[in-house]
Amino acid sequence: MSSPSSRPLWRDPAFARLWAAQAISSFGARITREGLPMTAVLFLNAKPSVLGVLAALSYGPAFFVGLAGGGFVDRRRRRPILIGADLVRAAVLITVPIAAWLRLLTLPQLMIAAALVGAASVLFDMADHAYLPGLVGKDRLVDGNSKLSATESVAEMGGPALAGLLFQWLTAPFAVAVNAVTYLASAAVLATIRHPEEKPAPPPAEHPFADAREGFRLAWAEPRVRPLLVVATCNGLFGGVFSATYLLFCLKVVGLTPALLGLAVACGGVGAIIGASLARPTARLLGAGPAIIAMGLAMPLVAGAIPLAPANVALGLAVLMVTQFLGDSTGVIYQVLAASLRQTILPQEALGRVAGAFQAGQGGTMLIGALAGGLIAEAIGVRPALFLAAGGLAIGPLLALFSPLRKVREIEVSA
Repeated sequence: MSSPSSRPLWRDPAFARLWAAQAISSFGARITREGLPMTAVLFLNAKPSVLGVLAALSYGPAFFVGLAGGGFVDRRRRRPILIGADLVRAAVLITVPIAAWLRLLTLPQLMIAAALVGAASVLFDMADHAYLPGLVGKDRLVDGNSKLSATESVAEMGGPALAGLLFQWLTAPFAVAVNAVTYLASAAVLATIRHPEEKPAPPPAEHPFADAREGFRLAWAEPRVRPLLVVATCNGLFGGVFSATYLLFCLKVVGLTPALLGLAVACGGVGAIIGASLARPTARLLGAGPAIIAMGLAMPLVAGAIPLAPANVALGLAVLMVTQFLGDSTGVIYQVLAASLRQTILPQEALGRVAGAFQAGQGGTMLIGALAGGLIAEAIGVRPALFLAAGGLAIGPLLALFSPLRKVREIEVSA
């Protein structure tokens, strides 16, 4: 009879339930991502500047929750936090269609909803990062992270299309009600997990910013994790610039319709699925550390090809489809291996605080980058701004070339 650790993960009941819950909530997250801005535009006639504020409010919680939430996660069992985050997201989102039905929906309510849902989502991600090693064992982390990333990729392909159909059938505010139901369903599935979870030994009870400082200290003190923190912080800053200008470039410069842009994004989902399946083979071929660095360098190379797309719908769409495919496939390989390395090297009782440090570092710089991206594009043009962002994305991986990360051959499993 096979031991639990030798059983395929998809046959592990506890992981299967976590996997199902994340699949459901991933589709819900895509509806939220499209639904709140569409509600603002179609139902409340929001201006572009308002959409910028709405996006900033979605990014901002990563910084603040990252600073304050790491110790909260490390002092508690993680599954109740996951369930609670789902329930908070459902409760917040259901207020949107109710207010629309009562003709009371306002832009301030949408902005508050975006901030609260963003905060709950960051807390969910931090708790999930800390929960997975105890659920599947450190020897199966790469496999587990790959499967969860594949699910995210499927949601990236199908989620926007599902959102579009729901918005057309139900109108944007009422489609958000479906989103609330997905989070309720995710919480219900998580509640069925029977895998015993020991309450973690609590770190010293200090104020939240001391927890955040400890998370940064732990990440920075481990020379193999330090470059991952540098990459995350740089990617947040220049990724924020990129995210602020990418849609404008695709729609206004290349001339794509929203439907064609959705097609390009779906190609990224296909690439991400393939990347999730290639994470372990790539680590075996190159070594874990060199694979992380190689994929980190591949991402800005692909991003640098995006502003080369011509102002021609057919040719521009072809370039964007290819870059979405390659960018998402290399990005997922990087994410799977980097997350698995962090989860195995660092002590499990500190994973929440370290995840908080990564969220704060990347979220805070992304907020700055997103707010600055529009100003940069206005000053120097959209194409130059995208080239600038792509060049900035290469800074972190280039620094990692000179770090101990490049000597890591395997993702070691501690006893």
